[in-house]
Amino acid sequence: MSSELPRTIIARDNKEMILIPAGEFLFGPNKQPMFLPAYYIDKTPVTNAEYKVFVDATNANFPPHWRQGAPIPGTENHPVVQVSWFDAAAYAKWAGKRLPTGPEWEKAARGTDGRIYPWGDAFDKTRLNCGEGGPLKIVPVGQYSPQGDSPYGVVDMAGNVYEWTNDGSEVVTMGIRGGSWLDGRDEARTFAVRKHTPRRKNDFIGFRCVMDVPE
Repeated sequence: MSSELPRTIIARDNKEMILIPAGEFLFGPNKQPMFLPAYYIDKTPVTNAEYKVFVDATNANFPPHWRQGAPIPGTENHPVVQVSWFDAAAYAKWAGKRLPTGPEWEKAARGTDGRIYPWGDAFDKTRLNCGEGGPLKIVPVGQYSPQGDSPYGVVDMAGNVYEWTNDGSEVVTMGIRGGSWLDGRDEARTFAVRKHTPRRKNDFIGFRCVMDVPE
């Protein structure tokens, strides 16, 4: 039973993960009931420092804006960007995880009551890094915590960077969710989703991972 599982765990990549219990939640703009089994999700997006460990361990390509294979000094705790969906999926596999489905990402962001933003139904520019009130650049993960956290305590699920999800086609498009430092309130809604080619890399898409509950 999910109620008997630890609320948080430390995963193989030394990253804290939060339990999302099994049960129904209200999915999408029309709030359709949907059941999901229990799973764990990264508390924060994957950071530059965390991605550097993966690059060093696997000899994977590093993001093109890094300098000499390392994050720009001072950005180690920023969410990693300039990574494609394939890059994100490779990190997840290395860490013993996977990328979240759209419903998994959404439940972790909005809880079970169908709220529009992680903190509730009213937009509040002080609770996230977005184009309507932020510094117009990426900031370290957790800078808007706890005021911007989801009901489960998951951090940065609105604003800062979009996050890749596993809902689409590897050949055509994949979903990105959460809005970014460039976007406004509509993109930051918990149910909002955009589609991008999975090979795309830019300065406003990062990712976090999920892990199935061990049987």
